[in-house]
This record gives sequence, C-alpha cells and structure tokens, in this order.
Amino acid sequence: MMPHFDAAYNLARWLTRRSEDADDVVQEAYLRAYTFFDSFRGGDGRAWLFTIVRNTCYTWLRKKHGQELMTEFDETLHSSPADSSSPEIQHLRRVDAEMIRDGLEKLPAEFREVLVLREMEGLSYKEIAEITGVAIGTVMSRLSRARRRLHDELTVPAGEESTA
Repeated sequence: MMPHFDAAYNLARWLTRRSEDADDVVQEAYLRAYTFFDSFRGGDGRAWLFTIVRNTCYTWLRKKHGQELMTEFDETLHSSPADSSSPEIQHLRRVDAEMIRDGLEKLPAEFREVLVLREMEGLSYKEIAEITGVAIGTVMSRLSRARRRLHDELTVPAGEESTA
C-alpha cells in the first residue's frame, strides 16, 4: 500500500481541505487498512485503499467538524519545485494552478471527490464507482456536472460572482 501513499494523501487533502487533517486521516486510514487487511479479497489494492481513505475522511469530518471544512489550500506546501522556465511562465503556471484550486475548493465534496479521483489520480469510472459506492452512471453524471461547474467557476468574468 505504500506506493499509493501520495495518492491517498492527495485524496484526503482535497476532502479535508487541510494538510494537517489529511496527515491524521491518512495515518488513520493506513492503520485501518493494516488492521483489516485480511478482509481484502484481492483485486485492485489502490481502489480498496482509496475506499478506506474516503470513508475515514468522511467519518473524521463528521466527528471533528460536523460539516465540511472551509479552509484554504496552501499552495506552497503542495507545489512541485520550480523548473528552469522563465519567471513569466512560472508565474502563469502559478496563477493557473491557483485558479483551478480555487475553483475546486468551491465545488461540493461529491464533485470535488470524483474530479480528484478521475483527473488527478487517473482512476477509471468503475474504480471510482467502487470507491464511492455509487453506480457508474452516477459517477459519470457527477463528473459531467463537476466539470461544468468547474468550467463555470473558471470562466466567470472578473467582478462577477458565479451562480453555480
């Protein structure tokens, strides 16, 4: 399960919205995975682990906060080292990443979750359906609505608020 640690942390980070909380959740999820490893029936270990991380996140959020956190994502903690591109290109990449991050933060958890699993972690619709416990059709419709809402968030003219 260690090869999936970064991906598990990424999912926990997007669901909890705080790196410190994600650390706690991933630690708890890995402890649960270790404790219940004998219930693993083979197949895709990554999907099995993501299911545990997801469920641990939602359990933790309900216990600690009763609702979703509204904390900002800290770009400096999660950005990759700067490459040798020009300062202008680095700035544009930073601005783009910030816009996408802000757009993702505004989405409801079920939309953010499927976008992270599909676009950032590259999971199939079937794997996402197994992890989230919903039908593949529901995964597809959530992805479609999430992409549309993210697009709307990213294309709202300056000074106007999104109604999505």
